[in-house]
Amino acid sequence: MIGAGPVGLYAAYYAGFRGMSVAIIDSLPEPGGQCSALYPEKELFDIAGFPAIKGQALVDGLLAQAQQAHPLWLLGERAEKLETSDTGVEIATDRGTIISAKGLVIAGGIGNFEPRVLEPASRYLGNGLRYFVPRLSELAGQDVVVVGGGDSAVDWALSLEHIAASVTLVHRRDQFRAHEQSLVALGSSSVEVLTPYEVGSVGGEGHLSSVTVVNTADGSSTELAATEVVAALGFIADLGPLQNWGLELAQRRITVDRSMRTNLQRVFAVGDIADFEGKIRIIAVGFAEAATAINHIAPLVNSTWTFSPGHSSDMVK
Repeated sequence: MIGAGPVGLYAAYYAGFRGMSVAIIDSLPEPGGQCSALYPEKELFDIAGFPAIKGQALVDGLLAQAQQAHPLWLLGERAEKLETSDTGVEIATDRGTIISAKGLVIAGGIGNFEPRVLEPASRYLGNGLRYFVPRLSELAGQDVVVVGGGDSAVDWALSLEHIAASVTLVHRRDQFRAHEQSLVALGSSSVEVLTPYEVGSVGGEGHLSSVTVVNTADGSSTELAATEVVAALGFIADLGPLQNWGLELAQRRITVDRSMRTNLQRVFAVGDIADFEGKIRIIAVGFAEAATAINHIAPLVNSTWTFSPGHSSDMVK
């Protein structure tokens, strides 16, 4: 499995449900994909069975479900090379890990995506600097500086308002790119907003303890007490090495048929990265695509298995 976003997590569970062993590769250090990285506190309204559910809550449930398959987790590793044959596939990661399997599901979302680095604070990664906030409780009682001007930055600042000891939002422009409703809420919140400012330097012995911000208009600087910095500067996304694997691509997406097969032997693609005529790009559809792909992989793993899964309520534990 390449990709540990919602669709990849469900595919991992479903593979275990069908009796397969599973390895999950993802370039991000945490499972959850875009849900955890971009909108963990956003409510989703199109997930079956939930009138509303926050992105991270959905990921937490999917993660617990995927754990039933006892997957091999290869987080923080990027799939670099792929070889296919009549009998299986072999994937090599950037860390030298080699995985041999009977089939491969690519659930890569928008491809590899990495956070834009906040250079002045980069040495404090893991010691006060973070790019993701999957659980707000981790920042309870902290003096938090959020850097950025998009939806993620504003959402995290607002979500932390009553959890952190203090929240300061720093953006290098006067105008934000967030939704208007969020900006109205920001205006009436206790979050301190500093514009137009950017981070000039960061201090602290071992762990981050202060941030100096510089006014981009007049060059003046202000030092802020801070124990945590959330850098929400956006992400750099690309298909990475997989665009060199010989997959049939259409506008940065992998072309598949109705069984979610790609043009390569034993390789399937699901979720946002997969493309076919009439595709609907919502998470709920991605779940169905994952089940479809896994069921068609089943006979490739074991020739005595059929692609029809039967009913889950009839399965013997």
